[in-house]
Amino acid sequence: MTKTLNVLEIDTDTIDLYKVLKVEGFCSSGGEAKIAIANGEVLVNDEIETRKRKKIMPGDLIQYSEDKVLIKRRKAV
Repeated sequence: MTKTLNVLEIDTDTIDLYKVLKVEGFCSSGGEAKIAIANGEVLVNDEIETRKRKKIMPGDLIQYSEDKVLIKRRKAV
């Protein structure tokens, strides 16, 4: 599998960790994302995170398997 770095731009101050996995397509459902998190398969800023509703903020780096996503705040136009 190819390692990828995606960027997810959010309009809010935070987003729940499981939602990041679902929105980015790393998991096919919120339930699948919650299981992956509970099993310790997800890293937030290079540390294992097991809290499904962990509040993710701009600047956080999420890794699941070989995929990574950097959270950024969407700029107002």
